[in-house]
Amino acid sequence: MADVAQQTPIAPMDPALLAKLTGGLGDNKKIGKIGADIGQIYTAFLPDVFHSQTSLSIEVDYEGCESGLMTDLVAKLGKDYAVSDCSLRNWCNNFMIGIGNGFVMALMERMLGAAPDTIMEPEVRPLSQIELDLAALVLDRIAGVLRSSVNAPGGFEAIIEPPFNATGKSAYEEAMFGQFGMLIRLKILIGKVASDFALIVPQRTLLKTTIVAPKPSAGALKKQEEWMEMISEQVKRSQVTLEAKIRLQTLTLKTISRLVEGDVIPFRDAKQDDICVEVSANGAKMYNCEFGRAGDRYMVRVKNNVSTDDEILRHLMG
Repeated sequence: MADVAQQTPIAPMDPALLAKLTGGLGDNKKIGKIGADIGQIYTAFLPDVFHSQTSLSIEVDYEGCESGLMTDLVAKLGKDYAVSDCSLRNWCNNFMIGIGNGFVMALMERMLGAAPDTIMEPEVRPLSQIELDLAALVLDRIAGVLRSSVNAPGGFEAIIEPPFNATGKSAYEEAMFGQFGMLIRLKILIGKVASDFALIVPQRTLLKTTIVAPKPSAGALKKQEEWMEMISEQVKRSQVTLEAKIRLQTLTLKTISRLVEGDVIPFRDAKQDDICVEVSANGAKMYNCEFGRAGDRYMVRVKNNVSTDDEILRHLMG
């Protein structure tokens, strides 16, 4: 009997029980209170921060929180989110913040001058690169409110990595594996468009966190002009693929059907000194150019603008 007992394998401890014993998982009451406290902070302070920087009004309401494995909670966000890997020195090395794509698209329209009553619920889709740049600024503000309400010594700012559409992959995937976290959801309303944002934070961090209401600071609240400058700078740094089109000489269908590799089709404007090239981006004509060469490379030289600077930016960000 002793030999049989010695050979009986020991069942591994339940991961949830182990996490509770080691401070990585709290009970429902504790988790609910933490979520409600953070929700109250955002409800009270994020609209004021947002309005002070953009002059735009938003409403924020706490929706609730849930407990689970970090990887499962990230998956629950769905595909209609822009998500960023975040860290805050002396507090947490791996948490995530997500913002609903609908809010970012509606905010882009407002920043470009659209009247609040003309903005309708957008068709949900992945965000473009320029929209992701705007999402980065929004996520930075959300992280700023969190930073000012948790006990992170040293006065360090949160690090917000470039956001990605939720179908992408987090750099924290391995670090989050097997770790329990909290998903905190908040509704965010701009005009008629309702969306939400969410925080996914390890419970091991939150269970040791003291949450306090942030103190308003004139130095911390930036002016509307600074926000607009940041958006403008983000947009200017965004990469946009240009397309150049040159009109070719008119040919008959019979001639076209007989073209083979090595045949040459002349430019339509071959008799002119300058070959006219139309340059566009995202389907919008931007410049008239002339065709030429620089050394052994072909190139185009801008002759004039088809659209104004404002029209170009409005189209690319629309």
